[in-house]
Amino acid sequence: MIEYDKFQMALKRLEEQYENYRQSDASLPELIQEAIAESVIQRFETCFDCLWKVLKRYLTEELALADAPNSPRGVFRLAHENSLFAAPLDEWFGYVDARIGTAHDYSGEKAQACLDIMGDFIDDAIGLYQTMTGETWD
Repeated sequence: MIEYDKFQMALKRLEEQYENYRQSDASLPELIQEAIAESVIQRFETCFDCLWKVLKRYLTEELALADAPNSPRGVFRLAHENSLFAAPLDEWFGYVDARIGTAHDYSGEKAQACLDIMGDFIDDAIGLYQTMTGETWD
């Protein structure tokens, strides 16, 4: 049986912090604004890592695909081939690129690019959660 708790919690925390980021007041000190944005990115990294690992387990345990790859791109390609995504595969590959970018480049440009796709990532991750679990998102 696949445990979805860590993925679910990571996604809920990302969703909450992203909403804080979207509602943050421009009058807040710059350091506070940066801290909120950095928290969103860190939560994205955690959520992304949980997502692709639980997806790999889903592919192997629920769909009995024994040769699931050991990388997010390969797992996402296989998930796409098995119609688990509503969004195009290129969009999921964009999330991979964002995750790689946040891990290896701390420029404001990469951070902003990650923040720019966050709403889509959250929506797609929720859709995937619902597909894998058969549960509705609260």
